Amino acid sequence: MSVLNNRTVLRWLVPVTAGVAVIGGGAAVGTFAADAEPALPPRTAAQLLVDLQTSRLDGLSGTVVQRADLGLPQVANLAGMAGGNELTTLLTGTHTLRVWYSGEQRQRVALLDTLGERDVIRDGRDLWVWDSRSNTAKHRTLPVEPAAAPEVPVTPAEAADRALAAVDPTTAVTVGRSARVAGRDAYELVLSPRDADSLVHQVRIALDAKEHVPLRFEVLADGGDKPAIEVAFTQVDFRRPEADQFRFNPPAGVKVTEESTKAVPDGKAVPGRPTDRRPDGVAPRTVGTGWTTVVVARLDAAGLPGGAKGPAALPKDGKGGDPADLAAGLLGSLEKVSGDWGSGRLLTGKLFSVLLTDDGRVLAGLVTPERLYQVARG
Repeated sequence: MSVLNNRTVLRWLVPVTAGVAVIGGGAAVGTFAADAEPALPPRTAAQLLVDLQTSRLDGLSGTVVQRADLGLPQVANLAGMAGGNELTTLLTGTHTLRVWYSGEQRQRVALLDTLGERDVIRDGRDLWVWDSRSNTAKHRTLPVEPAAAPEVPVTPAEAADRALAAVDPTTAVTVGRSARVAGRDAYELVLSPRDADSLVHQVRIALDAKEHVPLRFEVLADGGDKPAIEVAFTQVDFRRPEADQFRFNPPAGVKVTEESTKAVPDGKAVPGRPTDRRPDGVAPRTVGTGWTTVVVARLDAAGLPGGAKGPAALPKDGKGGDPADLAAGLLGSLEKVSGDWGSGRLLTGKLFSVLLTDDGRVLAGLVTPERLYQVARG
C-alpha cells in the first residue's frame, strides 16, 4: 500500500487554518439521500487505489455537508455551558460548507449557519479569516514553507487521506456498491479493520468515476447501520473557479487584525500549525499500530484547572461559569472505572474511548475500553 504515500491530490483545499472551521447551530441529524445505484464498469480495489493516487485536480467548487453523531450529549452540553459552540459543532449535528479550490495557492472554505458565515481564504501567501457575525477579519502572510495539514478534516478528500494512512495488513480493502453522489457516478472503496478491538466497523469512500476524487466519506461504528461521521458533496463542479473568488475585500466597518508570522523555535506553538509539545516539553506517545493505536499522555503537568494531577483531584460540583468548574463538572459526570491497572474515569462514544486515570494519565483511541485497560496495565 506504499502507493498511497504522498498523495497530493488528497490535499486539495487545505487552508493553513482549516482547524478554525467551526460554525454554530445545525440542522437535525439525518442521512444523505441515496440515488439509484449506477451501472459502472467493474474496478478492483487495487485499481481504485491507483486511480486515487494518479488523479489530478486543477479546480473545484461545491457544497459539502458534514454530519456527526458520536453519541456524546454530555460533552456537547458542557461545551454550550462554556459560552462557545466550537466543540458542539465538531461532535454533533449537521453543517454546511461552500468550498472552492484553484491549485495549491488558492483555496476557500465558507462555513454557513443561520446567523452568518465564517470564511477561510487563501490567495497565495495571503490568508484571511472572516466572521460575518462579529464583522471581524484576521490577516496573516504565510511563510514560504508548506503549511501543515489541518487537524480537523473539512472535505471528503482530507478525511479520506487520514483514513487511507491506516491502510496496512490490519485492514481489508474491498469494493462496495456504486453510488450517485452530488449527481455524479461514483465507485466505493470500503476499509474494514480486522482487529476486534477497534470500534470502527467500516470506512466507506465514494470516488468520482471520472475524476477519481473523493465525493463522500463515511465512518460506521460497530453495531451501527448509519454513519457516525459523514462528509459529502451535495453539489460539485470541477471547473477552476475565477481568481476573484479568492480575493478578500473587507466589508464596510470590518475590524481587521494583522497577525504575526515570526519564526519560533522548534516545538513551540505557531498559529495554524499543530504541535505535539506540551508545556513541560514531553510529547504524548502512542502504543500499537493501525486502527487500535492508543495515544497516551500525562495530565499532571499539562495545565489542568487548579493544577490537578488527575480526575480524582478535581472538585466534583462543577458549578459556576469558570472553565475549571466546567471541566470538573465534565470529569465528575464520567463513569468511574477500576481494575488491576488502577482507577479513573471513562468517556465513551460510538467510535472512541478515553480513559483518565487517577494517577494523571489520559489514554484515547478508536478502540474498546478493554483495549485502554490493557495499555494502562502496561
